[in-house]
Amino acid sequence: MGEALRASLWAYPALEVVHIIGIALLFGSLAVLDLRLAGLGRALPLEALARLALPASLGGFLLAAASGLVMFVTDAAGLLTHPAFQLKLALICAAGLNAALFHARGGLQKADDTAFTQAVLSLALWMGVIACGRAIAYV
Repeated sequence: MGEALRASLWAYPALEVVHIIGIALLFGSLAVLDLRLAGLGRALPLEALARLALPASLGGFLLAAASGLVMFVTDAAGLLTHPAFQLKLALICAAGLNAALFHARGGLQKADDTAFTQAVLSLALWMGVIACGRAIAYV
């Protein structure tokens, strides 16, 4: 499959577009929710915003992960040793752990100082993931 993607004029660029759409859905919806948890837009009901944002985030993550996995097969050996790719995977794991801990402790219902910290951390981790993804092409 990797060879077919590399040989095609349109397949890999189309896959990149799908990946970027996934990232936009994931980060865009999470950013709105995380900013609300961080104290911005307090007039917006948190639970209603979460009902909209979280399914979009999950869908975006699944789209980005699936397309990323397919892009990975085009150069698995090179990517596994690439420092930016390794850091990207570590940051994705950290972001996932942060989200799991947030939801396990009922962060949406509490919206306390810990939820604030986790929201700011979420934003930073996902921005790091995006930065590392771009760095793969240039570093």
